[in-house]
Amino acid sequence: MKTGTSIPITGVSACNGLGLDRGAVRDGLWHGRTGLRPTSLVPFEAHVGEVVGPLPDLPPSLIDRTTRSAQMVGHLIATLEGPLGRMRARWRPERIAVILGTSTAGADRTEVAWRTLVDRGHLPMDYDLWHHHTYGAVLHIVRALTGAKGPGWMHSTACTSSARCLASARRLIADDVIDAAIVGGVDTLCAMTLNGFASLDALDPHRCRPFSAERSGINIGEGGALLLLERDGDPLALLEGIGETSDAYHISAPHPKGDGAIAAMRAALLDAGVGPEAVHHINAHGTGTRHNDAAESRAIEAVFGAEVPVVSTKGYTGHTLGGAGATEVAIALHALHEGWIPASLGATPVDETIPINVVTARTSGRFERVLSNSFAFGGNNISVLLRAP
Repeated sequence: MKTGTSIPITGVSACNGLGLDRGAVRDGLWHGRTGLRPTSLVPFEAHVGEVVGPLPDLPPSLIDRTTRSAQMVGHLIATLEGPLGRMRARWRPERIAVILGTSTAGADRTEVAWRTLVDRGHLPMDYDLWHHHTYGAVLHIVRALTGAKGPGWMHSTACTSSARCLASARRLIADDVIDAAIVGGVDTLCAMTLNGFASLDALDPHRCRPFSAERSGINIGEGGALLLLERDGDPLALLEGIGETSDAYHISAPHPKGDGAIAAMRAALLDAGVGPEAVHHINAHGTGTRHNDAAESRAIEAVFGAEVPVVSTKGYTGHTLGGAGATEVAIALHALHEGWIPASLGATPVDETIPINVVTARTSGRFERVLSNSFAFGGNNISVLLRAP
């Protein structure tokens, strides 16, 4: 991709523990309201960001593929009706790609099927591994509901999954393989994920507190976001730069000095052809674990210094894993559009060893460029640089 080439983001939808649409999510961020609540999914104390409210049924032709992931992406598509219609009118379906990310896919449905097998000796009659569990099941739903017939695939790189989709789509547009793409990701709550992070001693039993001196782990959330990328169009924002690295430091822990994160942020700046002073706000990965927040804050200071305002929004939504990258890009658009950033909920008192400007109250200002970070297991790092149109 030629340095300085920007791709318009022409549509966005989101749902998570703050609400069923982007407006509800925006209101929660504006008012500093958390979407984290206690859960009974596991036999120990935990808080999660659960999507609350009715999700629509799939159309009759897809009803046999019903999962919570499928219903969520169906809902996200429905709330994109206007910009999706304009995209379809502008480009041939063969030139519209679908590139999505997830970690859990239909694991919640498979957990129910497994319990039925254990209790009754057989799987539920309506359970289908291919239609319900696999990553391709989610992809099929989006292609069927949108009519997109271009290239399509799923990314599953843990917490960077849906951020990676933006990089893939941007390359396809630059190489003239496609003209537009539906990108993003979705993840659902399931006991497997909660038990897995508990086994790593990474869960906070209470509401998570990214960058706080009292932080002790993450909360898991569910939900996701979809974004529309087009070669030309009326932009909500411009995708200006992307940095991708893989330092492979450890299977689950971040590099303590944030080497891979530093390289990703610098690569995003280089891709956009701007310096660190051009970035006015950073939406941090900010999970709330001791190691992640320390490493990321050191990396941010190394690249940007200590003044740029930094926010983690995990205290609102929880960590939506495969949906987190797209979710936080969608959240970052509010700074570009409306000139404000939310408080980093739960950060007070900020850890004195965190060497960056953690924003603890909603702040207004001029935010022409925003960097959104997503860092994952295995040293997988992505930084996405957005610019106001």
